[in-house]
Amino acid sequence: MSNDSEIAESTRLDACQKQIGYKFRDLKWLQAAFIHASGVSHRLASNERMEFLGDAILGFIVCEQLYTLYPEYLEGELTKVKSVVVSRDTCARISEKLGLPEFLVLGKGMASDPKIPKSVVSAVLESLIAAIYLDGGIDPARDFILRSVETEIEQTVSGEFGKNYKSQLQQFAQREHGMTPGYHLLDEKGPDHSKCFKVAATVAEQRFAPAWGRSKKESEQRAAHNAINQIHGDPVPYPSEELPLDAEEG
Repeated sequence: MSNDSEIAESTRLDACQKQIGYKFRDLKWLQAAFIHASGVSHRLASNERMEFLGDAILGFIVCEQLYTLYPEYLEGELTKVKSVVVSRDTCARISEKLGLPEFLVLGKGMASDPKIPKSVVSAVLESLIAAIYLDGGIDPARDFILRSVETEIEQTVSGEFGKNYKSQLQQFAQREHGMTPGYHLLDEKGPDHSKCFKVAATVAEQRFAPAWGRSKKESEQRAAHNAINQIHGDPVPYPSEELPLDAEEG
């Protein structure tokens, strides 16, 4: 490698480390993570083995996080959320957001195509996860994954399950009272980086049992779930005295 190309490679790797928020002890792992099979003569020299390892680590950390955050979810519900969070579409979206495709080492044929296949964009996230794990162990890998998937988990939970209850409550309110439910913020606790919110749903001036959540959106979903259960005469799933398990008191 010439002096100029060494400088260019060093600059590229520095830029990548800044973007992902992790400093490698051994840059060989970072370099290997971005070598696509199209850019090497033998597939063993590509990032495919790292992709295999990273996929398993991603799945484990996401499962661990879901198990901790959502103690009220059954196995089937946890599996449904996990499958969305670790899907090719989600990984590709995170990869794009982090700017990972710009660091890929591709073969000439693929490099000349302005549109990199989604499968390649998704896979590089998994190989990078493996690189971080191989360089620093499970803790930095966990930190990187959780930073990357936090929003995806919240949106998936709200979309897969929360809308159910808000939709049910809206249908009830419109059918019985010809109006839409209201959601009222009653309290919030915790530091800025880890706030939780207490929200109550109301229909026709009836206020239902409030619920805490890690975001206003999640709190509304849980408040709607409480309301639906009260309407049906069932115990509320989110008693208002119970903060989310991972919330930090302020």
